[in-house]
Formats: sequence, structure tokens, C-alpha cells
Amino acid sequence: MNVEVTSDVIARLHEESLSAHPEECCGILTGEGERIEAAIPAANVAAQPTHHFEIDPATLLAAHRAARQGGPQVLGYYHSHPVGHPVPSATDCEHSTGDSRIWAIIADGQVAFWRDTGNGFSPMTYHVVAPVAANGLNSNASPE
Repeated sequence: MNVEVTSDVIARLHEESLSAHPEECCGILTGEGERIEAAIPAANVAAQPTHHFEIDPATLLAAHRAARQGGPQVLGYYHSHPVGHPVPSATDCEHSTGDSRIWAIIADGQVAFWRDTGNGFSPMTYHVVAPVAANGLNSNASPE
């Protein structure tokens, strides 16, 4: 399965991972369909943020509320592994719910995308696309 992700989101995920280190960063992925257009950072409220993540419930509720009011849809979540690889950990797999959401994991200078299947995670391929500018055009497109 393939997902589109904007270059801005990829850059933001790397920035969030670096700034949170040695703790795990976390947040919400929003967009439409299979296109991730934004990464919303959230406080990591886990008891041990160097080894686990828990998205701040207020940020999560606000994103879902905005989606219900016509805003971008919540497509999934992201977090970093300060030590390790961008693959779901045993703890990540324990939290698999089968909601088909996308999980991005940032580690070792890489970003990987995974689909929550309920029985763990399936790897997703992705390609980076240009963000959409305020005028609705891709930022590298020119008006006719």
C-alpha cells in the first residue's frame, strides 16, 4: 500500500525527533485519503518518555474535533525511537487496534510508515510530494 506524504511533513518529523531526543516525540498525522499533509506535534505524556510515548489527550481530541468540523482528517500518528530502528516495537504491536490508521516511526535518520492491522503492523511504501500552497496548487507548480 502506498501513501503520499508532503516534503514539509517529512522535514517536520525529522525536526521533532531531533528536538525531543533522548525522549520519544509523538503527534498526529492529518490529511485526506492516503495523502499526509500535516504533522501536529503533541506532548509526550508517557510516564517514561525515553522508552514510550503517549499522545497528549487534549491534542488528540482537538484534532478529531477539527476533523468532525470539516478540517483535515486524522490519518494516523507518529513517534520516534531515539535508539533503534524505524520499525514497530513489541510495545507498539501491543497497542495495535486494527483501526487501519497510519503510523510513522522516525529512527536512525529515517522515517517509515506502517498500517495498523490489529495483528500488528504492515509496512507501507510512500512517496514524497510537494505541499499544496494556499492557492491550491502544488508549491512547485506554476499557474497557467
